[in-house]
Amino acid sequence: MAKTLRTRIEAAGAQLIFALPRPLRRLVAGKPIRLDGQELALDAQLLLRLQQLSGVSMAKESPQLARATLAQSSHLVSGRPIGPVATRELTIPDENGGIPATLYTPGGLPENSGLLVFYHGGGWVIGTRASHDNAARFFAKYAGVRVLSIEYRLAPEHPFPAAVDDAVAAFEYAYAKAMDLGADPERIAVGGDSAGGNLAAVVSQVTTRRGGPAPAFQLLLYPGVDGSQRRRSRDLFGSGFFLTETDMTWFLDHYAPDGVDRTDTRLSPLLAEDCSGLPPAYIATSGFDPLRDEGEAYGEKLHAAGVPVAASRQSDLIHGYINFLGVGHRFREAAAEAAGALRLGLAK
Repeated sequence: MAKTLRTRIEAAGAQLIFALPRPLRRLVAGKPIRLDGQELALDAQLLLRLQQLSGVSMAKESPQLARATLAQSSHLVSGRPIGPVATRELTIPDENGGIPATLYTPGGLPENSGLLVFYHGGGWVIGTRASHDNAARFFAKYAGVRVLSIEYRLAPEHPFPAAVDDAVAAFEYAYAKAMDLGADPERIAVGGDSAGGNLAAVVSQVTTRRGGPAPAFQLLLYPGVDGSQRRRSRDLFGSGFFLTETDMTWFLDHYAPDGVDRTDTRLSPLLAEDCSGLPPAYIATSGFDPLRDEGEAYGEKLHAAGVPVAASRQSDLIHGYINFLGVGHRFREAAAEAAGALRLGLAK
């Protein structure tokens, strides 16, 4: 989407605020926030302050309005396109008319590389390849892999399990067409943030349980893994920390409306009885995130089942940090750790 003069000015304004000397940034952000033994990073607190002043929120009166708001606002914090990364548009064939996708290839990457099948976040209702373009570019460049970012179907037009079906189909395509994509079929990871992390976890379970082929690695960034119950972190951080209680209820009600069994492991992979044999995983959680406790519970469950897991709590951050690469420094630090884990997870 082309940027208007107004959006360019808004983006420049955000950059200027984050470039202020630390005392001035602290003055704008307010007194440090400490909760549950954690202190919120200044970058995160400043971002929340700007969100508060702008009145931007994820859950809107309609999904269409929420999607339009995201399309208009994501540029404010995502930053300039990361390069050199080449892109190629393609369509993954399926029985529903095809799944649009973008293949990202960092400059100088040889053939037969690792590949990440990436599922964007957005509560299964909002979010697009475009909203997560710089996240995909970041992983391509700094993990040294190709990234296949897909446009899975969104709710409420396509409720559960449509997104799951598309996510599985995308991995199957990547594995079957790996050589055409320039990738090694034995070094294909799945990953995503929030709802995308949910889909990556589900794809790993579905493909493993049917006997493969399955991903070589899971990159799960602050994933939602249990739609059936709430945990302590949802009570602690359900208001004022970007992803809110209202947002979560709104997303889940659209994706899994009345009649959907929310204990279905394709929605709530944390509830799977058997997690043995799943791909190695990097699971990142944010300290000030209502999804924190379920993500960490999933890491503990995988570890107990003998799955190699690197669990990392970014204790000073909020939900969504992979989308805030254009402001401050702390968000990029957390993203860089994830990229390093992906690089290591797909190393020969």
